[in-house]
Amino acid sequence: MRAIILGAAAGGGFPQWNSAGPGCRRARSGDRAAPARTQCSVAVSADGRRWVLLNASPDLRAQIEATPALHPDPPPGALRHSPIAAVVLTGAEIDTIAGLLTLRERQGFGLYGAAPALAVLAANPVFNALDPALVPRRALPLGRAEALCDGEGAPLGLRVEAFAVPGKVPLFQERDGEDPGRAEVGETIGLALSAGGATLFFIPGCAALTPALAARLEGAACVLFDGTLWRDDEMIRAGVGSKTGQRMGHMSIDGPEGVLAGFARLGVRRRILIHLNNTNPALLADSPERAVAEAAGWEVAEDGMEIAL
Repeated sequence: MRAIILGAAAGGGFPQWNSAGPGCRRARSGDRAAPARTQCSVAVSADGRRWVLLNASPDLRAQIEATPALHPDPPPGALRHSPIAAVVLTGAEIDTIAGLLTLRERQGFGLYGAAPALAVLAANPVFNALDPALVPRRALPLGRAEALCDGEGAPLGLRVEAFAVPGKVPLFQERDGEDPGRAEVGETIGLALSAGGATLFFIPGCAALTPALAARLEGAACVLFDGTLWRDDEMIRAGVGSKTGQRMGHMSIDGPEGVLAGFARLGVRRRILIHLNNTNPALLADSPERAVAEAAGWEVAEDGMEIAL
């Protein structure tokens, strides 16, 4: 199994379009210790020819152009083709579904998501631009592995098991800014993708490492995990927001209840932080926070990073 990180940043990317924060200024200047990152998405393949996207970020068109494996390679005489055979959603936030509209030019692929995410698509007619005859929507059951198939039903050599993780409803479904509380019945899901005896976990959003989730991840070969914020009150301290990480449905990396502490005894062989917010100092290769993360055995995702399992 081969995976390519198309985008490693949280919503807004790095640098974020309206951010003049210190990290974003460094990224815009071309600082090699602050490489730019697009919004979070990953491509996975069992055969190197047919690819499954994990989330469809608003930056998807640029990500496809930056990734030769996703370029059209049509048979002789054909003018259109895509190696993108399926898309799997971990939720229905804007930065996970907006890129679907980039794929609207009558190209077939399978579209997978848990019931809450598919309900959001069904409720918004703009997503009907993806012709259901070419892009069938398939509900993922929770806790049971399913074979992934392309739009015509041909298997792709990958199996996926979706499982609920603590999170929240999409931002646009919140009412009047009220805290909707934690959702744990499929609004936010993690994915375990398997092929050839190898398994890759993709969990870009998670509000807590529950005992059940910790048991699921123990001894895993590779986990891409929520690295949105270094500390829970990071955006408040930076003066760019009023919400904590927990309020937004994300664990912090640091702290006694954070990602580093939670994974310390799980024996995960390769640990990669993904979905990093533009305020997160771990984005900077020369930051003390990056040194702490690396000392704990973590990598920080960058666009174009490849994983072979």
